[in-house]
Amino acid sequence: MPSRLYRLISAGTALLSFSGAASAALFWKAPDLRGMPVTGIEPGAITGPLTGATPAELRAALLWNLRAGLNVAALQCQFEPTLLTRNQYNAMLDNHRAELAQAYQTLSGYFTRSDKKKGQAKLDQYGTRTYSSFSTVLGQLTFCETAGAIGREAIFAPKGQLYQVAERRMAELRKSLALGGEQQFNFWIPPYTPLLPPLENQCWDKRRNTLNGRCGWTRG
Repeated sequence: MPSRLYRLISAGTALLSFSGAASAALFWKAPDLRGMPVTGIEPGAITGPLTGATPAELRAALLWNLRAGLNVAALQCQFEPTLLTRNQYNAMLDNHRAELAQAYQTLSGYFTRSDKKKGQAKLDQYGTRTYSSFSTVLGQLTFCETAGAIGREAIFAPKGQLYQVAERRMAELRKSLALGGEQQFNFWIPPYTPLLPPLENQCWDKRRNTLNGRCGWTRG
């Protein structure tokens, strides 16, 4: 029968192995970023300006922005593989291929209708701006965690209803790009005021260049 020491060593080794495997996970309480459902007509950067767009075109733009955001997350969030952002994005493309293709065609039709000569170029510019708008540095933790949660919902959405996920959660995805810190614990660092010796001439022995004790300070 193994000795007590052997059992303790084995248990300790197992605990260290488990801790090492879990060290990459995110353990923190993220800020509450939930927002109201959106349609694309809201001011700000939900979908970008689409002057004169119909409700169907706005819905397509909203869905395309969701796709772009989850695509960026699939690339940027590989530092935390347990979020599964890449796998979820690929699964979403497969599960909702028809709806995403229809959204692209509808969005393409908007730019062609708005400018027959430069419609394709403007569509390309819109796509580039959309992807760039999801780039984040300071808000990477909140963005990646939010994108992971939205990605899980997206892959299980019924076919033809992915746009409803975009309507419910695009405001949240946009808000996640801002810096957000730990919400469970509040840390307060008091202001630091350095304690300096008096600098007046009468406080110093000029010959020895030391404090003379007249001002309440002595040489330490």
